[in-house]
Amino acid sequence: MQPPAAATLPTELLAATERLRVPLTQHVSVVQVNTQTTRLFECVEGIHRLLHTMPCSTSRFGTGQVKDSNRTPLGLHRIAEKIGDGQSVGMVFKGRQPIGLEITGDPAKAITTRILWLEGLDPGFNRSGDVDTHDRYIYIHGTGDETTLGRPASCGCIHLAAADLVPLFNLLPSGTLVWITEN
Repeated sequence: MQPPAAATLPTELLAATERLRVPLTQHVSVVQVNTQTTRLFECVEGIHRLLHTMPCSTSRFGTGQVKDSNRTPLGLHRIAEKIGDGQSVGMVFKGRQPIGLEITGDPAKAITTRILWLEGLDPGFNRSGDVDTHDRYIYIHGTGDETTLGRPASCGCIHLAAADLVPLFNLLPSGTLVWITEN
């Protein structure tokens, strides 16, 4: 059982949005590595309130920013691109193109159902050069093995269950903020 999550946005996230001069979005997703959860916040009457908590899986190699590290990047991101609208649940993607419903190879490495492609917003930390989240192809996406959710198992991306990912994909527009934090 997961410990109760904070019902408000993390102060570190708020500090990052101020420092980077990035306005908060209607919804904000917070990926918490130490609990392997993703929390969705919604702004109601000017206050972001916890709407939903879902299990996720981040990198089995830990956190880190550098390309080819297979680590989940930290910090402030936004959804840059949404891929897979209207595809069947379980659709497998290769190179961001749907290729069918059959998984070949390790199911835990399969990119399925939907893709939310992330873009780092902090120059030198998760944006540009060898630390660019978008150039590293870091996504929030479905997985072919949902039994891995709740523990580190990815190669850098954030995995979600299809039952959580599809409504999230439908709700969140491109540009929505995503904060990835250790705790």
